[in-house]
Amino acid sequence: MSSELKPVGMLAKEWSVSEDGSTWTFNLNEGVQFHKGYGEMTAEDVIWAMRQFGAEGSKHPRASNIRGIWENPEGHATAIDDYTVEVDTGEPWSEVPVNEILTSAGGGGTWIVSKKQSEELGVEEANDQIAGTGPWDLVDYRTGEFWRMEAVPDHWRKTPHFAELNFREIPEESSRVAGFQTGNLDTTLLAFDSLELVEAVDGAEIMRVPGGGESALTFYGQYYVGIGTENQQPGYDPELPWVSSDPDINSDAWKNAAKVRTALSIAIDRQGIVDTLLHGYGSPAVLWDFGQYEESWLPPELRWEYNPERARELIAEAGYPDGFSITLTPSLRGAPVEVEACEAIATMWGDIGVDVKFQNLPYTTLRPSLIARNYQGSTCHAGGIRLEPGQGFSGMLSQLHHQAVWNRGVEHPWMDEKVAEHMAEVDSVKRRELAIEIATFMFENALTGVGLYNFDSLWPVGPNIEPWIEGVRYRDLRNINGYEYIRPRPQT
Repeated sequence: MSSELKPVGMLAKEWSVSEDGSTWTFNLNEGVQFHKGYGEMTAEDVIWAMRQFGAEGSKHPRASNIRGIWENPEGHATAIDDYTVEVDTGEPWSEVPVNEILTSAGGGGTWIVSKKQSEELGVEEANDQIAGTGPWDLVDYRTGEFWRMEAVPDHWRKTPHFAELNFREIPEESSRVAGFQTGNLDTTLLAFDSLELVEAVDGAEIMRVPGGGESALTFYGQYYVGIGTENQQPGYDPELPWVSSDPDINSDAWKNAAKVRTALSIAIDRQGIVDTLLHGYGSPAVLWDFGQYEESWLPPELRWEYNPERARELIAEAGYPDGFSITLTPSLRGAPVEVEACEAIATMWGDIGVDVKFQNLPYTTLRPSLIARNYQGSTCHAGGIRLEPGQGFSGMLSQLHHQAVWNRGVEHPWMDEKVAEHMAEVDSVKRRELAIEIATFMFENALTGVGLYNFDSLWPVGPNIEPWIEGVRYRDLRNINGYEYIRPRPQT
């Protein structure tokens, strides 16, 4: 994805879609070679890889979308020739979910690997010696420690300027900063509090990448589809103050639960988080999915006020004058100040009488409970920027009717209907109208995906390398990318 948030071709040199949005044709670049001598990538490799991501039981967050697009019972995916893939989705799909799952790895993206390698070695062994198509070939790794890659000579897209890339997994911020200060690391993920230490390194500079991502607040347990049946989700509990005992949006129970969620939302000083924790490198957010588009897409009345006094009143009106308890968990996904901001929110909620049980655990431990729909608290959850607002709405589809894998904590009949309509709309003007309708419903009910802050990405550049902003891909900026564009800095 370019800095203008437009999809750009890599493996595909061009693509087209029929007027009804049901047939996609991808023309692949010729001469794309797999690593480790597994030959040229063909249309068969693309179809095979996409089907692996969409397979039943896949943990990919967009597995249901991948199946709906690439394996629709009413459609087909066909290799017209070695360099042409035709995907008949059987029903109209807008370009938003299609483009999302075809972007480079990160978030809901996918990548293409050699079908031949997996057939020869078996999936498990091939996974350890993966043969991809990128400019770096993985030659050695140790889980949780390091990844060593070698440059692919005469790469079809971009030959790196360095022969080898050593990628080290260093969870401690102090160790990363020390590595950068001593010259053992040329660049690294950086906490905003470490800016001054990094800038003090002789010859170092900070590369600022606008639109790094967005962070939002979720309210789990709102599973209103299948209530009272054998399909009721395990996490549904109407005793939770933010969960309604009645899915009718006109009911008193619904309105009271919405008051609780709204109170939790307006108790947050978003500008304070931006000014203090992000050092000004960001902005307050309104709703998940709308990070870079809030001013141009959302009506001006859709903005969160900071009003803790009103928050206390709403909690009392909802029937909790003495407050209540809630579990708050930061989703640890590599975003700036994700723990610190969540801790600040816990303090702000405490100030309005809410007892917060702060839970800090690895995302690999948290995520299965989100997929299983049995987590019942709130999360601070960051993600990359979107190709278009509404791209992530699929995270609010029900498991019962749409086989959605990952979820933001809410399943509701209204959302099932509207999100499905939005995803199928091929007219961009009508899709925008639907996105704003859904956003208004989410905001008025503080449903989930309540915006916290948008953030820039700050990447330190050591004295031995040059900044490489022109090579950055804007799909997911929580992790550094574009290493093949890094050049050595001339030494004086």
